[in-house]
Amino acid sequence: MSDSFTRSVESARTISLWRLFWVWILLGAQSFGGGTATLFMIRRAVVDRHRWLSAEEFTRDWAICQAAPGINLLCMTILVGRRVAGMAGALTALFGLMLPSVAITIAMTALYADLRNQPVIQAALRGVVPATVGLGLLLTVNMVRPLLKASQRESSRSLITSLLIVTGSALAVVIWQLPVILVLCSAGIVSGLSLWGETLRRRGDRL
Repeated sequence: MSDSFTRSVESARTISLWRLFWVWILLGAQSFGGGTATLFMIRRAVVDRHRWLSAEEFTRDWAICQAAPGINLLCMTILVGRRVAGMAGALTALFGLMLPSVAITIAMTALYADLRNQPVIQAALRGVVPATVGLGLLLTVNMVRPLLKASQRESSRSLITSLLIVTGSALAVVIWQLPVILVLCSAGIVSGLSLWGETLRRRGDRL
C-alpha cells in the first residue's frame, strides 16, 4: 500500500467534515486576487499547514485539473476534499469554498458599480495587480520545485526531460500561442516516451 494512499485513509478517519468545512470556508472568504491567489492559499493550507497532501501530490493533482475542462479551482477543491474525506469531503469542501466567495463577489460587484470611478478605488486596483503577479511567481516556484526534486531522484535524464517540458510548455504558449490542451497532451506524450525509453535502457543494462 502506497504512502499517499495510507495518508488519505488516515485523513478520512481523523478529519471531521466540520473541520474540513471550516478550513474551506475560510479559504473562500479570503479568495481575493483571482485564481492564482486563491490557488496559492489552497496550497498553503493543504500542503504546508494541514499536510493533507504532499507538495508533489498537490502539483500532480493540479496538473490533472488543468487538463480537465471547466473551472480548475473547483475541480481542485473536489479532488482535495475527496482525498481527505471521500465524496462527503468533496461536497463539503466545494460548498465551503463557494458559500463565502459567491456572497462576497455579489456584494463587491454591487459596490464596485457605484464606486469604480473613484480615484482611491482605481489606485487600489492598480496595487492588486502586481501583488497577484508576485503570488503567481511564488506559487510557480513552489509547485515546480517538488516535481524537479522527484525527477532528480529518478535519474538525470528524467530531470532534463522535466526541465525541457517546463521550458518548452511556457515557450509554446507565450511565443507560438498554441492551444493549452495541445501543450498539455504533448507534454504527456513526451514524458511517457521518456519513461518508456528509460525503462528499455534499464532492462538492457540488466541483460
